[in-house]
Amino acid sequence: MKPALLSYHCATSIEDAVAALAAAGGDGKIIAGGQSLMPMMNFRLVRPSVLVDINRIPGLDTITLRGNRLGVGALVRHRMTASDETIRSHIPILHGVMQHVAHLTVRNRGTFVGSLCHADPAAEMPMMTQFLNGTVHVAGPQGRRQVAVGDFITGSLTTDLASDEMVYEVDLDTFPEGTGWGFHEFARRHGDYALAAVAVTLEREAGVARRVRLAVMGLDDRSRRLAEVEAALEGEAPDAAVLDRALAALQANITPNGDLNASPEYRRHLANVLAKRAIADAWARAGERSRT
Repeated sequence: MKPALLSYHCATSIEDAVAALAAAGGDGKIIAGGQSLMPMMNFRLVRPSVLVDINRIPGLDTITLRGNRLGVGALVRHRMTASDETIRSHIPILHGVMQHVAHLTVRNRGTFVGSLCHADPAAEMPMMTQFLNGTVHVAGPQGRRQVAVGDFITGSLTTDLASDEMVYEVDLDTFPEGTGWGFHEFARRHGDYALAAVAVTLEREAGVARRVRLAVMGLDDRSRRLAEVEAALEGEAPDAAVLDRALAALQANITPNGDLNASPEYRRHLANVLAKRAIADAWARAGERSRT
């Protein structure tokens, strides 16, 4: 199939792109990589009257370290995220996660920010933005605003983004050297959307886990951090009893859906298996820290 008839606008600046979206009266779409948008247009599930291309806007293809936060521009491709040395050294879990994303041809065009805005509950980028306490930088006719990712993603495939706004950057937490991390997902084939995934980071102090983070995807209508599971692991060594409490909290805080790929019961089983592996990897990778 082919897209419906539309106009094309090649934006030269963020303001130019926003103006084109506003002129479209709610019927325009931003294109950067197009890995999700173009198939939807081909099937005419989405029929924009104007396609606003942001690929010529300078400065949006950068990864920038600012203190303990890292900015990812709207034109940063999956390939860049997977190979960037700043990400590898400051957010190693993100570098590891990107090895699971799609295939090389998709990584060459798809963008981190585009995937976040698509908000697929089975995609890694929305999950990692949640996990890394992301702030979404939005530009619109009324100016620019910043939105916490928890407020930005409002449900499956839905966000807080207005029809005349665009995301131009996302900034993420970095981690101290020696932070342990673990990420495990299960998909039918490598590069497919995951049926479930779990991400964990922690630091090890005096033989116990500190500053624990744990997030899941594929187990609800959106990716989420699970504070109750983090609390079960915080200040503990992840022995069998602690893991049992953490997994009980995990099961109490997920509501997986069933579909053609997996039943809710199977996804619950995956959640436990993947969480155990991710916690074990994070604990093994964590370097012991002194309290002084």
